[in-house]
Amino acid sequence: MVPTAVTIGAYDGVHLGHQAVLAELRRRAVEAGGLRTVVVTFDRHPASVVRPESAPKLLTGLDQKLEVLRATGFADEVAVVAFDHARSQEEPEDFVQEVLVDGLAARLVVVGEDFHFGRRRRGNVALLAELGQRCGFETVGLGLVDVPGVAGPVSSTAIRGHVAAGDVAAAARLLGRDYELRGTVVPGDQRGRTLGYPTANIALDPVLLLPALGIYAGWYERPDGALHAAAISVGRRPTFLGGEEAVTVLEAYLLDFDGDLYGEPARVRLSARLRDEARFDSVDELVAQMDRDVARARQVLQG
Repeated sequence: MVPTAVTIGAYDGVHLGHQAVLAELRRRAVEAGGLRTVVVTFDRHPASVVRPESAPKLLTGLDQKLEVLRATGFADEVAVVAFDHARSQEEPEDFVQEVLVDGLAARLVVVGEDFHFGRRRRGNVALLAELGQRCGFETVGLGLVDVPGVAGPVSSTAIRGHVAAGDVAAAARLLGRDYELRGTVVPGDQRGRTLGYPTANIALDPVLLLPALGIYAGWYERPDGALHAAAISVGRRPTFLGGEEAVTVLEAYLLDFDGDLYGEPARVRLSARLRDEARFDSVDELVAQMDRDVARARQVLQG
């Protein structure tokens, strides 16, 4: 079996802190004689199994996470481990033997210093180092990463806070890219077309984190890779529906585009927040504001 250098984690968001760990993994793998680098991650966030009532909404779905991990260029392989109730009850020693030793022939393991694993989170960097001495691999625990101009270290929790507050610009500084939501275009109520602004209504996986209600400027990517500037609404359409009971909907108006998007997979990147969601007293007032939103989105994205 080919010996490997391994990192383990949920890697939600694959943010700049994660990328620093991956870069260090690659550097140390080269120093160790050219070990094959492997990222071990999970098919769902472990918290969704261990504490589903308080599990965080995700920054990236599994497909996007794998895509971004591979795009870093630091991982030769990404191994996805199924995380279910049985896995949550696994002792850390058993996880190490099954996954790291028998499965990957690990010679080096690089994780964040706050890494925990195994039943009741009993496993930590110290235990991993102890097991490594017995099983023939070196363990490295890395601290959190700071980004110039951003208060506090880079973490998925910090990014979730920024996204939830609608500060997608701050989230992007920690992610190293715009915050992106992926889904499928589905039929809406067709109201946008009657207003002169037909929108793509995008159905999302409910595990994904939506940003604060409001209007955003961003980009819509089609399956062929074509990018379109867009004015994006995350909202409950209060002018027409009103009430807290209304469902939150992600809609994108593609600037200078005319075509059928129904049924296609969509990638929506949020670059800047333009304003809060608002209720208008008339359709004319709403359309006038939409005119301003589209003009502002065009200006922001061209700048």
